Amino acid sequence: MSGKIFAIGDIHGCAAKLKLLLSRLPFDQAHDTLVLLGDYLDRGSDAKGVLDQLCRLRAEGIRMIPLMGNHEYLLLEYHRSGDQVLLPYLRGLGLENTLKSYGGASLAQLTSLAFLPPEHRAFLDSLLPYWETEEYIFVHAGLRHDQPLAEQNISDLCEVREPFLSEERDYGKRVIFGHTPFATPLLTPFRIGIDTGAVYGNLLTAVELPGLRFHHA
Repeated sequence: MSGKIFAIGDIHGCAAKLKLLLSRLPFDQAHDTLVLLGDYLDRGSDAKGVLDQLCRLRAEGIRMIPLMGNHEYLLLEYHRSGDQVLLPYLRGLGLENTLKSYGGASLAQLTSLAFLPPEHRAFLDSLLPYWETEEYIFVHAGLRHDQPLAEQNISDLCEVREPFLSEERDYGKRVIFGHTPFATPLLTPFRIGIDTGAVYGNLLTAVELPGLRFHHA
């Protein structure tokens, strides 16, 4: 790959912060890549505004790698299965704020996802479980150390915390992840965590690679 990689942590409906952060990135559309680590929806007030921005960037030809977060994973699982057991989990994740951002869509529309514009649905359907380069592995939550990357369970990739967070392991490449919020980016020899709790009043963070510069909004 030529050019830089800019990876953005959990957005969670913070459309205004996303807009400001994107305006601050020294992004070269001809050469650079934008990686999104998942969790675009829920908790925050403007999930629709977040997906509007990301779909517009994609339409403009930005090289974009959007990953699956646990919030998108559970929503799509509920859509696929209709399993009512998942509904309390979705509500606990702040799903109703997402529905409000789409004009007050009802819980009854979740099984069909009919409240989503076609381009938003296509965006969610395009999400990847992880993305790998020669130097980095990008994933929403983390990895299991004892499993090859291609064999990792998608629920782990989207939701794992321990022992990934507490054990300093070499995964062969540096892992760039979100999911677990930190007051400031986590930086270790083998991991970089860039969920800095934007939806909780903290900053939205991007890391620029390979220069290892952090950008905030």
